[in-house]
Amino acid sequence: MRNTWIVCRRELNSYFTSPIAWLLLTMYSLIFGYFFWNLLSLFIQQGIEMQMMGQASPMNVNEQIISPLIANSAFLQILFIPLITMRLFAEEKRNGTIELLATSPVRDVEIILGKWLAALLLYGWLVLFTGLNLAFLFRYGNPDWKTTLVAFLGLILQGAALLAIGTFISTLTKNQIIAGACTFAACLLLWVFAWVTSYNSATWATVLSYISVLSHSESFNRGVLELKDAVYYLSVVFLGLFLTTRSMESLRWRS
Repeated sequence: MRNTWIVCRRELNSYFTSPIAWLLLTMYSLIFGYFFWNLLSLFIQQGIEMQMMGQASPMNVNEQIISPLIANSAFLQILFIPLITMRLFAEEKRNGTIELLATSPVRDVEIILGKWLAALLLYGWLVLFTGLNLAFLFRYGNPDWKTTLVAFLGLILQGAALLAIGTFISTLTKNQIIAGACTFAACLLLWVFAWVTSYNSATWATVLSYISVLSHSESFNRGVLELKDAVYYLSVVFLGLFLTTRSMESLRWRS
């Protein structure tokens, strides 16, 4: 674990000593803030209209603000995760330092876990930093904190799964643009696969829908912790890191 943490710190340092982390934090915060402002404005407007019409139906902050906000944030992963993972191994290849990594006494698993963990921590910073907007809801409203916590857990698990896939793709090329584009395509496919069952009920359509990350995020967004959905995300993480290990072993053999 010591070597894993060393690799993780080295990777995090490279993120924050370059404009990458700060640019991602700024962009993600602006987009997230825009979503939050729109949903909050709509919520307030609906509340005023209901009062003017004399309706006393209770409004749910979790269902009308937090759940749609988390769903929009999950879609942002398709745009931001490729930017986080595209440099992990592709830059090492481009700079010629991948051979040093492959022939170093550090095990492949430690290198991969360190880089993936650094990417996950950066992604966690994005989620945590933008999640501060919700502090206003807890200050002036009364949302269910347990439902909110489960929704954010689902967001982190989904991000961890897609980051593992992006880490593997980054080992396949030395061009960061190609790595980012391929990761974007993979994330987008894993998102839209869920749409197949809307017009087809065949077995292959059901399988594609189950593979989709969107199908497993719905329960988390509702605040329901389903074991099968958590197992799915963890399985994708394992598969992505396993493929990355095999790819690194081939690099070590060629070195």
